[in-house]
Amino acid sequence: MNKAERHNVLIVAGEASGDLHGACLVTAMRAGNPGLSFYGIGGERMKDAGVELVAHSSEMAVVGFTEVASKLGRILDVRRRLKQSLREQRPGLVILIDYPDFNISLAKAAHREGIRVFYYISPQVWAWRKGRIRDLEKYVTRMVVILPFEKKVYGDTSLDVRFVGHPLLDVVKRTCSREEFCRRYSLRADITTVALLPGSRESEVGRLLPVMMEAAALLEKNPLPRQFVLPLANTIPRAYVADILGRYRTRVTVTEEETYDAIASSDVAIVASGTATLETALLETPMVIIYRVSAFSYLLGRLFIKVDFIGLVNLIAGRKIVPELIQQDAGAPAIAREAEAILLDTRRREAMRKDLAGVRSLLGSPGAAERAAALACELLDEGTLAIPAQ
Repeated sequence: MNKAERHNVLIVAGEASGDLHGACLVTAMRAGNPGLSFYGIGGERMKDAGVELVAHSSEMAVVGFTEVASKLGRILDVRRRLKQSLREQRPGLVILIDYPDFNISLAKAAHREGIRVFYYISPQVWAWRKGRIRDLEKYVTRMVVILPFEKKVYGDTSLDVRFVGHPLLDVVKRTCSREEFCRRYSLRADITTVALLPGSRESEVGRLLPVMMEAAALLEKNPLPRQFVLPLANTIPRAYVADILGRYRTRVTVTEEETYDAIASSDVAIVASGTATLETALLETPMVIIYRVSAFSYLLGRLFIKVDFIGLVNLIAGRKIVPELIQQDAGAPAIAREAEAILLDTRRREAMRKDLAGVRSLLGSPGAAERAAALACELLDEGTLAIPAQ
């Protein structure tokens, strides 16, 4: 491998949360190796970090089994192009971030070409499809995990697994007081504020935001004044959300680029299951987690997914510290009831904040991206693998 090849890196993040982690990793790798170049799949953050995008993560992200069909053609075409690039561009390293159905196939192709594979953020093999562990062991050179219990999952394998802590510890921070945030958006700092976080994909927002708005209308009926804020994910067009909000009478203030300040300034959050639950936890904002997919996807999930909780916060804590409402249980009355119960019970709210602080303590120490970058650059310096016999 020549020097140019060694300094070219393929990186793939097919989800919005992966885009954030990928951007932090790229920035950290370049800090010590300014000559590195990156191409692959990511979102706006990775693009801003200097990654040449072959495809945008918004084109690739899906929720549930049935949602795959509409994007399958595009996904297969992108995968074909990336596999071709392995042969033609010969990157010095392949970095894969979660997104297992796509990435494990790419890992196999890279391994076949003798290119080292650095898997950053493990697929959720602890929840379902544990058989993928065998493929990861076979094709991945190094696995870097960010959840405290994940290293044990690979304990019976020969896979090189490192726990670096959670990268959100460096990212999730408020930048202003509640009073300042409310002043910026003409909100009142002295009344109850409810944050709505319906997800980072249009299909997810289209499914969850209407029921959140129905719950908000119920919360608004309380004699005590309530106000609602929706921090918009950068993967969702503002017009898409505005169209949904326009169907309801309840006023919602939409914010952009200030997600963490919006959450931290809220008394309770109604959050779609996913990375946002962990971001909300790190800001110690009490929450209600909701999860809804198509009926078919849910039925299949019930057959294969084996976890005690759906929310990352509860999984990390090892017990239910925040309420979860799943599928038909995630109706507007139930959501409003759970949120109201938190708002009206000061003691419960403070206990929840304390438990959320405990989750933070389990996630390691700041500097995860820098530690992961050092591990990735170490592989990059080692060069290619021996190409296996065909």
